[in-house]
Amino acid sequence: MRSLFRRGPAPPEPAVDLPGETAVEHRSDDHIGHSLRAPSALHAFNRYEIKYLLPSTRIPELRAELVHRLDVDSHGADGGYGVWSTYYDTPDLRFYWEKIEGLKFRRKLRLRHYGDRFSVGEQSTVHVEIKQRVNRVTQKRRVALPYRQALELCDKRIMPDHEPGQRAFLEEVLELVSLLDLRPVAMTGYQREAYVGSGADEGIRVTLDSRIRGRDRDFHFAAEAENRLVVPAQLSVIEFKADERVPYWLTDLAARMSMSIVRVSKYCQSVEAYGRAPRSIFHIPDSELSEA
Repeated sequence: MRSLFRRGPAPPEPAVDLPGETAVEHRSDDHIGHSLRAPSALHAFNRYEIKYLLPSTRIPELRAELVHRLDVDSHGADGGYGVWSTYYDTPDLRFYWEKIEGLKFRRKLRLRHYGDRFSVGEQSTVHVEIKQRVNRVTQKRRVALPYRQALELCDKRIMPDHEPGQRAFLEEVLELVSLLDLRPVAMTGYQREAYVGSGADEGIRVTLDSRIRGRDRDFHFAAEAENRLVVPAQLSVIEFKADERVPYWLTDLAARMSMSIVRVSKYCQSVEAYGRAPRSIFHIPDSELSEA
């Protein structure tokens, strides 16, 4: 059953200049984007995130340091797990350009599967996620749905069966895909190791992502489709995530290992690798191939 729910525009957000963030002129349809930025009742994660690049050959060194302070994620034992995401965007790649332009308030919609993508069927559990940036804070909200229902929601604009507490979020997704005419644009996949803090480090999460691949067609998770490396194989993307602040011991570790902070998006890497947009200044340059 289809349902569209329009909300009134949200109040203006305060202007805060952030390092690395660029002020840009708003597009004529920004009233739609701002009206869709009103928070819903379903908040799952609010975090600060810092991303780094690290030669993959140094992952064992980083891992050895992390296990002294953090616990291995319960899902990440025995070499980690696969993470696969299908990203939705407008015909003119609005979400992509919001990231490149550094808008302080931006979002993206994706379907995400954890594990072996070839085992995904209609009833497999996937997550419908809205990930948005509000100034320095990353907010991620999601619901778990059978893959068939998630595709019906995002591709066919059909409201799925749901629990009462999920309705507001699903209405937001339905409104987003309908008003902005979203469609699948890129898929990414990578192998992830994750470490989590406890005690004094509770709320800390460190992820190590390697073999970062993508494709621009055949978006079913289980499709027999070719994936291309969108980040050089000899580089891994490391993320420090914290509820409040990243502890000094972790930033000191990054400094000792000469880890370079990057403003990289796996989605944007995939879009640019397949020529959907020109390579931006944030694209990992070809020179990294020989240096890593």
